[in-house]
Amino acid sequence: MAKPVIFSLDDDPEVLGAIERDLRSHYSSNYRIIKASSGNEAVTAVNQLKSRNIPVALFIVDQRMPEMTGTQFLNEVKKIYPDSRKVLLTAYADTEAAIESINDVNLDHYLLKPWDPPDLKLYPILDDLLSFWASNVKLPYDGIRVIGAQWSPQSYEVKDFLSRNNIPYQWVDIDIDQSMNEFLKSTFPGSNKLPVILFPNGSSLLGPSNIELAEKLGIQTKAKLPFYDLVVICSGPAGLANAVYAASEGLKLLLLKKSGFSFRYNGI
Repeated sequence: MAKPVIFSLDDDPEVLGAIERDLRSHYSSNYRIIKASSGNEAVTAVNQLKSRNIPVALFIVDQRMPEMTGTQFLNEVKKIYPDSRKVLLTAYADTEAAIESINDVNLDHYLLKPWDPPDLKLYPILDDLLSFWASNVKLPYDGIRVIGAQWSPQSYEVKDFLSRNNIPYQWVDIDIDQSMNEFLKSTFPGSNKLPVILFPNGSSLLGPSNIELAEKLGIQTKAKLPFYDLVVICSGPAGLANAVYAASEGLKLLLLKKSGFSFRYNGI
């Protein structure tokens, strides 16, 4: 399981460097520290984290930024990471805006800059927020995820294909999981293809055929040899028994197994 993320955002390089330094010195053993210097860069990074199903425990964000204010950014990411804790960094003049944003973005805390010494003004606050997050969040599944709809025939075909090939996966219904629905709209704008298959390395497939999915998973779809002594069609009890006996005699064997609407060929 990947470490949960603490995400910091500030367009001022000195402030961003300072918050990153303080976060790493106190939390790097249990959390991955990620930073961004602009709102657009941060939104892209957050979508990439979501695609890999990496949890974000805490966002700590500056309020005054030219492209996107901290409040606007937190309002966007709460759709994708609704359970993450949210902290706004403000100057003294911004405290009124920070207070007003508490209800708008479900803000957990706002911090005045500078926060020195961090042992008194930073770590106790973040420790409480992270402790609350850890005690209430369910850590995400770190395998293949199938994102689709209950009544989608294509979603059923993919689920059936993975089950028949004994490949574990997590099913996510976009009609139930609103954060995933928002993620798909943000990452694949204008696309209505379902299901979307998300892999742990961050790659994805949109509405794949069984052959495309098999090739992505490394399942053999073509015979390796030009000639076989025996071809067994169907992998039911009788077919498997014949395949085992033939293989034990040293024959070059090809077993054809139907899976969903495609065929998998295993050269034994």
